[in-house]
Amino acid sequence: MGQNDYGGWAPYIPVAQRQRQAKRTVAALNEKGQSCQPVTIDGRAIAKSFWGKAWCDNLESYSDFANRLPRGRTYVRNSSVIDLRIESGRVLALVSGSDVYSVEIDVQPLAATRWVAIIKECSGKVASLVELLQGRLSKAVMETVTRRGEGLFPLPRQISMRCSCPDAASMCKHVAAVLYGVGARLDNQPELLFRLRHVDPQDLTRQLGNMPAMAPSDTQGALDGTDLSALFGIDLDDGSTASTAQSPPAMAPSRKGSREPKAVDALLGSAVSAKDSKTAAPRRERSKAVTASELIARGVARHMIQNWIASGVLLRTKHRALYRTTAQTETRIVAYTARTVRI
Repeated sequence: MGQNDYGGWAPYIPVAQRQRQAKRTVAALNEKGQSCQPVTIDGRAIAKSFWGKAWCDNLESYSDFANRLPRGRTYVRNSSVIDLRIESGRVLALVSGSDVYSVEIDVQPLAATRWVAIIKECSGKVASLVELLQGRLSKAVMETVTRRGEGLFPLPRQISMRCSCPDAASMCKHVAAVLYGVGARLDNQPELLFRLRHVDPQDLTRQLGNMPAMAPSDTQGALDGTDLSALFGIDLDDGSTASTAQSPPAMAPSRKGSREPKAVDALLGSAVSAKDSKTAAPRRERSKAVTASELIARGVARHMIQNWIASGVLLRTKHRALYRTTAQTETRIVAYTARTVRI
């Protein structure tokens, strides 16, 4: 049967055969040195966490996507997304169908004014970065960050999609599968959503000088006994051995197309008086907990973290990859990141 007998389309390939083909493709790419990051769905639910579910709910709320999403759900559940990478403003993926197709999805950065508005609404309501990424937030904060058209999730017009398959539709089933794959990936790496939208999640944990002091969180103490290692790549031990595990990919600062943190700081500056800024400075120097992932997200290299531990800029705790800051820490971070950005 020739190609024309299918109207120019490739013949249907059963799921089992497609899965075998996907495994062979992954193995071949791995042999060539390209390490694939497949999307694996355990059970029927594509996403299980707050951030993953919120991403999928946002997709399904738009009629623009309604016709193509069901096939995408089938593809992602069948392990057809054999590689998925989330970068600043872009998602790159490989999807196994009748052939292996390349998918590229571009997402516009979150508008600076919109991010500042979210920060102001959430000020004093987010206790820590861990609480934020775990999705243990008050109802008011959750409604703010997931609000349709005004939260962190993009509108259809802010997403452009391309696939190498013959389907001329703007969203083919392969693109739909990748979009659902993003939701599944956010289950384990929620920080990637902030990276995708070119914003820093730590902005939500910083206090504006003229905002009320943070009220006790409804979830205070909820992290007791939580396996932080499984959640965020923080290796926990009794402090007697050095860390040998690698942290998961951290949210590196974008060098192209992203805003520098000072752009957001400039917008926020109008809300902070000179008097408040002077009184706030000593508070920033107080010792606080900081993870290796947080430092890397701000652009600090791993070797520099080790240097700062040796020189006393950072203090070890009994937990791996979790440190206490000193009066020098913030100054050294700012100076280091400023130098690396110029380079």
